[in-house]
Amino acid sequence: MLPRVKSVSYLDGYRLKLRFTNKTEGIIDFRQKIVGRGGVFKSLEDIEFFRQVVIDPVSGTLVWPNEVDFCPDVLYQLATSKAASVAQDRDQALIVLQPEIASA
Repeated sequence: MLPRVKSVSYLDGYRLKLRFTNKTEGIIDFRQKIVGRGGVFKSLEDIEFFRQVVIDPVSGTLVWPNEVDFCPDVLYQLATSKAASVAQDRDQALIVLQPEIASA
């Protein structure tokens, strides 16, 4: 099993900072995954609603009040993808941060 989301912080717009159980951190911009998709994602277009994201303690992933969630394995793969970390497009959806080194 891949690491799960341990903490989430709202940054701005549709950007969230995620920290995983293995201390990897990443900033994901969810704009492309939410805006214009309609259906269950429509309510997430409202920034105030989007900011209500929490972590489901059982599944270790992001979840919103309308029960929309994202697969934690996909979130982790996005956060650790080398392709995402070197993307040059100005609409880049992900910025990868280096994992913290745990102090002994």
